[in-house]
Amino acid sequence: MQKKDEQQPIKIFVVKTTTGQERNVARLIATKVEMAHIPLKALLVPDTLKGYVFVEADGPHFVEEAITGIRHVRSRISGLVSFNEIERYIVRKPVMADLGEDDVVEITGGPFKGMRAKITRLDKSKGDVTLELLEATFTLPITVHSDYVKLVEKAKA
Repeated sequence: MQKKDEQQPIKIFVVKTTTGQERNVARLIATKVEMAHIPLKALLVPDTLKGYVFVEADGPHFVEEAITGIRHVRSRISGLVSFNEIERYIVRKPVMADLGEDDVVEITGGPFKGMRAKITRLDKSKGDVTLELLEATFTLPITVHSDYVKLVEKAKA
């Protein structure tokens, strides 16, 4: 018999889905779980990992029951995933921590989306980054929020 103080190990299963349909699949699973009273504990749909939904349950048969007949579900990947492996999708670290002057970044949003630029100045208090577009014919400093840049190459020290 198990004591109340002891915790059972976390069992996280992976469901493979059609790319771009992760949120829809999670909503459908949540609805089915609620209607059929399937004992699932949690669903995780990370923005950075396409094509997968993580499901916490006591056993694989509960996950199979929950995903059976749901559209855009490809399969359940056999085995378990440890919490340490998916922790990076839950904890979001600020982009500013990785950035430095003269780093090359790619702009991920706004009118300059997809363009590469070099960081000329960082404003950590506002979370803004001043950039110099590399692909422009003349140097034009632009300021964007750090959420809209992705590090491509660190500056050579």
